[in-house]
Amino acid sequence: MSTTTFEKAQAGPAAAPQPRSGRSPRRGRRRPLRAALLHGGLAVASLIALAPVAWLFFLSLGPDKDDYLHPGKILGKLSLSNYSFVLQHTGFFDWFKSTMIVALGTTVIGVFVAATTGYAVSRMRFPGYKQLMWVLLLTQAFPIAILIVPMYEIFSQLGLIDTYWSLIIINCTTAVPYSAWLLKGYFDTIPFEIDEAGRVDGLSPFGTFFRLILPLARPGLAVAAFYNFITAVSEVAFATTFMLDDSKYTFAVGLQTFVSQHDAQWNYMAATAVLIAIPVSVFFYLVQKNLVTGLTAGGTKG
Repeated sequence: MSTTTFEKAQAGPAAAPQPRSGRSPRRGRRRPLRAALLHGGLAVASLIALAPVAWLFFLSLGPDKDDYLHPGKILGKLSLSNYSFVLQHTGFFDWFKSTMIVALGTTVIGVFVAATTGYAVSRMRFPGYKQLMWVLLLTQAFPIAILIVPMYEIFSQLGLIDTYWSLIIINCTTAVPYSAWLLKGYFDTIPFEIDEAGRVDGLSPFGTFFRLILPLARPGLAVAAFYNFITAVSEVAFATTFMLDDSKYTFAVGLQTFVSQHDAQWNYMAATAVLIAIPVSVFFYLVQKNLVTGLTAGGTKG
């Protein structure tokens, strides 16, 4: 027996590792205090976000225009009379029709223009492509107030005053620059190999864009569509100036009919505001899945 063998025999079996005294938290599991603070913060943020909406709905149940001054008295006389008055004795449904025409028109045209612009700048290297995006961004620096008069003069010469096209064009000029920047960044995340594969398969640049790129960019398109829709619904200044026929008023303009020189019917305004939120909520529900994905992720990861 060699010396080495004898020494190993004397040493005996290796000592088993001692178990750790404490349990390590599982990966991905938050500690109780941290989880409680996180959920508490989210709950507070949710309450802050929902409080104005709940307060507006509560005020809409007060039948008198001065109930907002004494909200505690509303509990004793809750009523849906404000909603019935708005639906039956105002031009609410005309406002709804006008708003949907303008909002959907702005969404479809605005997203199409922004998508083609963003894709062209993302994939093509033509003279001035960088300057184009900065020019689009620069257009957002001009206040709306200084644009109303020249735009009114231009639309008057074109015969577009008191037409839906005037608002659609104006809203697109506001929404397209931001949407183009948004979609350009999203298209940058889609691998160039997809475009090359489309050309190998015999697709034209337009075919590649519509058949391959747009389906992958659906989350980004959803974000742009929601932004365009909200922009058109909430726009006030141009809608007030360019729309002369009260049957073509949008919601934002229709709300102003409840305000006179010496009085304001806050109960009807609150009820109308709640009703306005319904189509916006429906549109958000339709795009929410892609909307969340578009805000948190890119297109495809190569």
